[in-house]
Formats: sequence, structure tokens, C-alpha cells
Amino acid sequence: MRALIHGLAAALLPALGLVAAEENTAPEASNAPAVKPIVAVYDLDGVLSESGQGQRSLLDLELTPSRPLTQFDLTRSLGRALTDPAVKAVVLDADDAELDLSQIQELRSHLLALREAGKDVWMYSEHLSNGSALLGSAANHFTLMREADCAFNGIYAESMYFKGLLDKVGIQAEVIHLGDFKSFGETYYRSGPSDFARQQEETLINSIFEQLVTGVAAGRKLSPDLVRALIDDGALTATEVVAAGLADEVLSRTDFVKKLRDTYGKEAKFDRKYQLPDLDGPEISGLMDVFQLMFNKSASAKPKKDYVAVVAMDGDISDESVAPVRTQILKLVKDERAKALVLRVNSPGGSALASEVLWEAADEWKQTKRPLIVSMGGVAASGGYYVSSPADRIFAEAGTITGSIGVVGMKFVVGGAMEKLGITTHAIQRGKNAGAMSMTHGYSKEEADTLRKSMTAVYETFKKRVTDGRGKALKGDLEALAGGRVYCGKEALECGLVDEIGGLREAIIHAKRETKLPRLEVKLLPEPKSALEGLFAKPDKDDTEIIRAGATPSATLRLRQMLANTSILAALPNSARVGLARLAARLDAFKGTPILLLGPELDLRW
Repeated sequence: MRALIHGLAAALLPALGLVAAEENTAPEASNAPAVKPIVAVYDLDGVLSESGQGQRSLLDLELTPSRPLTQFDLTRSLGRALTDPAVKAVVLDADDAELDLSQIQELRSHLLALREAGKDVWMYSEHLSNGSALLGSAANHFTLMREADCAFNGIYAESMYFKGLLDKVGIQAEVIHLGDFKSFGETYYRSGPSDFARQQEETLINSIFEQLVTGVAAGRKLSPDLVRALIDDGALTATEVVAAGLADEVLSRTDFVKKLRDTYGKEAKFDRKYQLPDLDGPEISGLMDVFQLMFNKSASAKPKKDYVAVVAMDGDISDESVAPVRTQILKLVKDERAKALVLRVNSPGGSALASEVLWEAADEWKQTKRPLIVSMGGVAASGGYYVSSPADRIFAEAGTITGSIGVVGMKFVVGGAMEKLGITTHAIQRGKNAGAMSMTHGYSKEEADTLRKSMTAVYETFKKRVTDGRGKALKGDLEALAGGRVYCGKEALECGLVDEIGGLREAIIHAKRETKLPRLEVKLLPEPKSALEGLFAKPDKDDTEIIRAGATPSATLRLRQMLANTSILAALPNSARVGLARLAARLDAFKGTPILLLGPELDLRW
């Protein structure tokens, strides 16, 4: 299917409206001015955002007027480069980018489409990693720095277990699972994985490793066995990498740039912002500029043309993260110009209640009979799959982690830690289960039974959401696919949990096709804002809901910032910092409810 899309992309994209009309109009006369050749340059840096919304907090010491580059921005730009006859080549430098496997695979599909359209793809790298090797395999000019750091060594996944630490400080994690493979929480009450978790992780890593090997082998026209041997060598130099066929040549960065200029001539325009939005935001040079931003009353104009809306659910699912996504979807329900919705889901899940709140909004849209398409990012598991289930069609990359249909109940018991500090408590209780959520003691048998009963009800609802949404697409009994089992997108396709391997581009193309309308704009909503713009944004006065879903400001942002700025933690290995930051971020999911829809915690060294 993807090969077909690549082959027809140049014809389909203009017809479907992914490219502006003026960009597809060829010169009418032979004496028209010659168009200067364009080389689009993509120098990716940091995290590629899904929503483009900056973190809104005065405590953020890096508060800037610029907004992040989004997956949507990159998809649109590369789509236009594909059909723009002036664009002769693209150049990619992704050494400083923090891309997950699905983003690498999606970007790689764009590069392959460009190659098939007869355009050159150049890539320069100072670090041969798994990611750069996979991306570079799609380029016809893959160049390494002569002294490049070559760490094309395969996949390493590591999970941290905090039981020993918690025991030392007197904290106990009380966890109840529904589903043998529902392994979230094991890192807090075990010293290592259960047999089910180990089996699941082995299956995931095997799939990801094979995707790496086959992708590089196909792109570089090498045998998979040779690629595996090169991975196992572990000590290749840049020159040896080229000799083995993994890259094309070694050059200094200066010589690489000179070669580009020599290839495309003095008239060529090397465009570092080709069809990308202005990411710099408002110019802030003094206090008056801040005041102007604070009191700016301009609002986004209502759309005058029909469009496809792209809305992102990015990160853990909590009351706070779900509220703006839900509000945006319900606005779109009322907007007759919105002809289709692409919900971009990049989430490991979170609160069961918040997942249902967002599912309700997606179902409201579904009732309008307009297309609802889900595009999965790096992970769309547990609650992330829950909110995806109403879609008419689900797209995922082969490396997307999804599934994890199961429920976990959890709380931390800190009574032991309080005793070590000399703190005692006295409680008065009316009602047999009134103290179930107390963090000073574990669950009694009666409390555990009551919680398990509630969890069972949530699990049944979860499975019903999936069966109602997926229908006959599911291959086999849902219970055999559920139980907390996690899948890569490739395996999820085989069992019917997703419909097609593809990224945001393919999801948008499908959404446009489903509307049966000739031309549609595409909008990422809410409109991306920098942290500074978000801080001074006007309160939303929309009356879509009389009673709105809660969006209590997160208390964990300060904790995450404190962890990031603590010198002791800065000395820890990156995996330790990632684990602690993840724990801090997920405190929102624990807040207010013990019932969670969260996927497994796996620190994948990509």
C-alpha cells in the first residue's frame, strides 16, 4: 500500500489539496522566466513536537517567543517539496534531532517518495547511529564526517526498577493488574520483570531490531545477514562504513557544502525554511513588546474554506492534558467547515477516567458522520489506544508501540517513610472503604476486592470501546489480543488493531479522500503557540460546553523542572534521569484515581 502511495504521490497530493494551487501551476509559455532551482534544507534539532504548544509556566526559565517545529510542519513541507518542480533536492541533517522510531520511519517514507519522484536526497551525519543509518538508507547521497562516531550497534532496551530504593525510604507500591501482560507498575514493586513482561519485551525488541535490519538492508541494497554482521562488529570507522556500503562517502562538512553548491550551481537557492511556518514568534526586545503581547486582542479568523483538522493528543493522558484536546474537538463538531478530523495520538495512556472523557469527544465527532482518522505516533498504547478506538481508520508506523488493552490499579504507600521521619497519623473513618485511597497504609482485602471490581468494570468498558470501534477488523477473539499485550505497528496490523502502515501524511490523504471533496486545506489545531504566547493567551470564551472537563494546572511541572535543575541528578546516567522524569510526569495520572490505563515503561536506546 505504501509503495502505491509513493508511486502516485506526485499526482495525488495536488488533487487532494496537500499542496497550494499556486505551487502546482506550470508556466503557460515557454518564454516564462526560468525558475531558480531550490534545494530544501532540513536541519532538525531537538524534539519534533506533535501539538506545537509550548509549556505555559512562569517557572520555565527557558520561556521564549519561538514555538517548536511540529510533525505536521515537516509533513506539509516535505509534501510540497515532492510536487514542486523547482525543488531539485533535499538535504537532511538529523544528528541533533530526538526522533523516536516511528518518526524516523515516517521521515524515511518521505525521503523514499522524493527519490521515486526523481529528486536527490542528501544526508550528512557526524554520528552513525541506528536512526541515522535507517534515515541514510533512504538517501542517494549519504555522507559521513571522516572521523564520525560510528555507533551502529543494534538495539538496547533498559527498564529501571525502583523497589530497592522505595524499600530503603519506606515506600511501598500497591499494584493490581487486570491482564497478565499489563506490566505497568512492575518497576515500582519488583526488582526485575515478570515472565510475562520479559516475554513481551523480547517480542517487541525482536520486531524493532528486524525492522532496523530489513530497512537498512533494503535501502542500501545489502543482505540482511551482512547488516547484522556489521551491527555486531561494533568498531567500524567511517571509512569502513563506506566500504561496507552503509554510506556513500566521507567528507568534511565544508567539502560536503562545496559539493552541494558545485552540483546545483550558483543560481540554486538553498532554502532552510522551505514551506515551513515562522517559528520565531513575536519579536521581544523590551518590556513594551511584552505588554503588547499581553494585551493583544487579535484572534484567529474563522476559516473561510473547508478544511481537514489535525488535532494532537501528545503525552500522558490526564485531566489537564485532555481538556484542551476535548474542547478543540467539540469546537470542530460545531464547525461546518471542518470536513474531516485526523486525531494524532502519541500517548502511553494515563487516567482511565480522562481517557473516557476524550473518547466521548471523539465519539461526538463520529456522530456527525464526518471522517475520523487516527494517526498514531511513537506510542499509542492503553489509554492511547482507548481514545483511538472510535476511528474509521487507524494508521500506525511499523515501529509504533500500541495495544496494551488492560487495566492497572495503583497507589504509593508512604506510611513507612513517615515513620522513619518520626511522623505518626491518626484517622477516623466512616464507611468501610472510605480509607482505600489513603497513602499511609496498603489495601485491605475488602478494599482490594472493591478496587478490583471497579477495575473489572473499566476493563469491560475498554474492550467494548475496542469491539464497537474496530468491529470486524479484529482478527480473532479480543481477549486473546488484550490482557495488556503490547504490539509494534507491524504486528498490530496483522491482528486488526490498526488498519494501515503509514504516517501523518497517509492519514491526511485518506481523510481528504473520504470527504469526496476536490480541494481542502489542512490545519493543525489549536494553532501552535510558543510558551510565551501560550502564557499570555486570552481565556477561551467558547460556549461549546456549559460544564467543562477539568483542567487543573499541573503541579508536576515544577517537580520536573526541579529534577532537571538539580545538580546531583544531572550527574546520573541519562536513563536514570529519564526514569525519574517519567515518574514525575505520570503523577498527574495517579492524581484522583487509582485506576490507570498505562502501557509498559521501556527505555529504548535508539
